[in-house]
Amino acid sequence: MTEPQSSTASRFGWIRRGWRNVREAGSVQLGLTVMLLCVALFIARYSWVLPDGSEPTPLTSEAERAFYDLRAYYSADLVEEDKRVVLVVYTDQTLIAARKRSPLDRGLLAKTLRTLDTFEPKAIGIDILFDQPQDEDEELIATLRGMKTPVAVAYAAKATNPDDIEFEQQQYLEAFMARLKGSKARPASIRLDNTFGATRLWPDIREGLPPLLGRVMLADAGEPATAFAGYEGAIDYRRPKFQDSVLFPSAQIDLFVDPDPEILPFLKEQYAGKYILIGGDIVDYDRVETTFTSINGEVPAGIAVHAEIIAQMLDHRVLTPIPTWVLWVMAVLVILVAVLTALLEWPARRLALFGVAQLVIFQGVPVLLQVRNVDTYGLPVVGWLIGWIIVFTAVTTAARASGAVQRNFATGALGKYIPRDIALAIIDKPELLSLGGEKREIFVLFSDLEGFTKMSHAIEPEMVAKLLNRYLDLLSQVVLDHGGVIDKFVGDAVVAFWGAPISRPDDGTRAARAGYAMWQAGEAFRREVAAMDASLPPIGKTRVGLHFGEAVIGNFGGATRIQYTALGDSMNTAARLEAANKALDSAVMASREFAEASGLDWWRPMGRVQLRGRARAVDLFEPAPDFPAEDRTLLAEACKLAATDRAVALRLAQQVAARHPDDTALSNLARRMEAMDEGGTYVLG
Repeated sequence: MTEPQSSTASRFGWIRRGWRNVREAGSVQLGLTVMLLCVALFIARYSWVLPDGSEPTPLTSEAERAFYDLRAYYSADLVEEDKRVVLVVYTDQTLIAARKRSPLDRGLLAKTLRTLDTFEPKAIGIDILFDQPQDEDEELIATLRGMKTPVAVAYAAKATNPDDIEFEQQQYLEAFMARLKGSKARPASIRLDNTFGATRLWPDIREGLPPLLGRVMLADAGEPATAFAGYEGAIDYRRPKFQDSVLFPSAQIDLFVDPDPEILPFLKEQYAGKYILIGGDIVDYDRVETTFTSINGEVPAGIAVHAEIIAQMLDHRVLTPIPTWVLWVMAVLVILVAVLTALLEWPARRLALFGVAQLVIFQGVPVLLQVRNVDTYGLPVVGWLIGWIIVFTAVTTAARASGAVQRNFATGALGKYIPRDIALAIIDKPELLSLGGEKREIFVLFSDLEGFTKMSHAIEPEMVAKLLNRYLDLLSQVVLDHGGVIDKFVGDAVVAFWGAPISRPDDGTRAARAGYAMWQAGEAFRREVAAMDASLPPIGKTRVGLHFGEAVIGNFGGATRIQYTALGDSMNTAARLEAANKALDSAVMASREFAEASGLDWWRPMGRVQLRGRARAVDLFEPAPDFPAEDRTLLAEACKLAATDRAVALRLAQQVAARHPDDTALSNLARRMEAMDEGGTYVLG
């Protein structure tokens, strides 16, 4: 049964969203991201050496070698003393006794070879270059030609060892080797690979050079390591199993010069059937840094490295090379994983754990491969890590840039309905607009434009749209400038509120000032329209109703469409107050609840009324910033006495109205005082 397409689409929708986010960051950011991805891929593949294979990659190459040395050291086999290979060495004490330092005394060597030949070893390897004449050369050549044991004699060429041998030295060496033809002594290369300052690899096979010392010795002993015929991988170094022990038994060469006949049987027992390497173990001479040197600080003699190579062949430890195509696949995989990680829409903690898991894998896989006898020299572990970091940073930066664009767009879009600070808060905490509602105390504003409906029937629809857009733009800006939320437009009516989704201490003051400013904006619009075209029907004033009370605030709707709005009796009360302005000859009218919660002292009481369709009476207050304080006090007294002493209340109201003959709202209040019921309430309509 096939999986529904919708399920698959939703499962991988985050990939499409993430990629869309990156693309929306802009062409410049996208181009930079692609460029960084290419750089990361290059580093993830070529962090050891540059593509030509000879130059180390800056910065990363040393780190790669350090990590390789570390994992090679701690994954190395721990072994007991390997008695298959024996070292016979010149030491500093030998040189002191011989009173000869360089070249190494060949008379000692000739005598030692004759002694060792009687022990019947498998093969002897000499890690000493005979590139300069010495008095004992004839004796040494005669000894080598008479050897029954196969002997591999050190050979080097100026082309491959330019720092170790000069042209004249090589000429002598060639002549020396020529005199050994027909014997069991034959040349063997002693060249070691010291690339990047340490001997980590087998030397590459060069045309014109004889086989490596160890290869010659095993072949002459009848144990050719055919699996290593073309091997140029890593040297699989081992570590001593016990502290202060050595890998290979070693004896000073002096021991074999005219030895005591009584110890010869013992020596023969120790050296018979062994691979014997002869060379120097001298301080500051022919010392070789290895894979382990950076870890344990030891710099062994070159002869010890040849011994390790022989042991590796005897143990058939051919390290499996990693094909080039696998390195490319791994590099691409690391880049893709980094991209996908950057696109994941996970919480930070979960994403961090996922990143740590990847880090463990990046570092753990090479160690596992090393333990499984895979040659990890050249495996770009540090390159993977750096490539991953570059890609993750690049993609997340692009996504953040896109997020900033989207945030600005969202803020701008929301800013058409709500203040910028609230818009930013909603973007940071989307749950503020979650589906459903909560009960909140809010300041509600309703406005309406008197006469606009009549005018809309008398002019062209295009002009209606133009005027309406201009009017709503003016009023919307008033709301937003005062920190309110635009609930909705109903024709030319504007509904707004303060106190949700975020409440502020000065919401009441903001709402009150917005109501007054909205009336002023309406008056400015009237003048603007009149100046625009004298033939247009006159537009009436903007009426505003203000109320403070409880409402249910939230997103209401269904799965396909929702609207953030306020519901409740407070909304209806504000709407009735707006409509009451017509009967009250006023422009802005607020309830007592609104006036008292606003924090302003500019209100003048305008009596008590029973709004149309409402059972409960409402005490009215009108904003009058410039109204005299004395008259404000008289109006408050009149409204207070309306229920108990109508005559006094009426007289006070008429007294104030007389001082302001052009104030229609005050004249209307005086008339209402005459028609109030016994409770001091005037019933509208």
